Amino acid sequence: MSTPPEAGHDRFEPGLSAVVDERRQLINLAYRLLGSLAEAEDAVQETYTRWYAMSRQQQQAIESPGAWLTTVASRICLDVLGSARARRERYVGAWIPEPLPDRTEWMGGRTGTGGAEPADPADRITLDESVNMAFLVVLESMTPAERVAFILHDVFRYPFAEVAEIVGRTPAACRQLASSARRRLHAAEAPAAPAAGQAGVVRAFKEAWEAKDIEALVGLLDPAATMTADGGGMVGTVLRPVEGSGRIAEYLIHIADKAPGLTLLERTVNGRPGLVAQHSGVTVTVAAFSLAEGRVTRIWAVRNPEKLRPWTENGRDGRDGRDG
Repeated sequence: MSTPPEAGHDRFEPGLSAVVDERRQLINLAYRLLGSLAEAEDAVQETYTRWYAMSRQQQQAIESPGAWLTTVASRICLDVLGSARARRERYVGAWIPEPLPDRTEWMGGRTGTGGAEPADPADRITLDESVNMAFLVVLESMTPAERVAFILHDVFRYPFAEVAEIVGRTPAACRQLASSARRRLHAAEAPAAPAAGQAGVVRAFKEAWEAKDIEALVGLLDPAATMTADGGGMVGTVLRPVEGSGRIAEYLIHIADKAPGLTLLERTVNGRPGLVAQHSGVTVTVAAFSLAEGRVTRIWAVRNPEKLRPWTENGRDGRDGRDG
């Protein structure tokens, strides 16, 4: 850093700063496209690898580095989505998007460029309605092209002309892709409950689970509620969704009986009230909820340790946790 700048370096520095500053936007985009922080970090790292592989002259010839980075990252994500379908068909049990904590609860994680970085998700993911678990799960049902077109246009407000260049289709085709994605969302999702109201239901759910009060649990669950768990074949869990309020309540009581000493913590999961289960101080499950009319309609329980990195002390191997 103490080396005198090369001739012309001062002219390039603002561009370099702009390139580095794009990282947060790219991570936000890639996570929404892929539903996995690990895959998003890999995609952004590959994007920067391609940028820095170019010569100084090639970089300076690019009129808008931010647009170039977004285009490359989106195309990388499009390729990843194409291959992800095959990988997820081989996945043991259900695949649930990787849950993210609130910035005050973030415990660390690797960086997209391989270097040290403050454990602050503000540099990673902005938590809003476009990353709540119900939204991400519906995105998983879309084709890769639908997902990319919808996220770029409806979430990040890119005009269809730019989306078309990224996706490799016409603007009209991209408009149709985004429209199809919107229909999927509207057909799948009931209006989201206000966060404050959801927090109260989740708290009552936690207390009923801790008390092993099966009647209270059934009362808090919609009769047609569904619980899906993701262990990735790495930890024990149900491989198929548990359906119906009675069966879910019985299963939760069974878990409580099998794991004495389980600690339940109220935490923000992808921007909405959720629960974290810890055993001996180690985070073992992160649960996200969807509500309608004051009752829980969906529970997504992530138990795959590889998806719990941001919830652990060291952010890598999941051995350390906190009691909150």
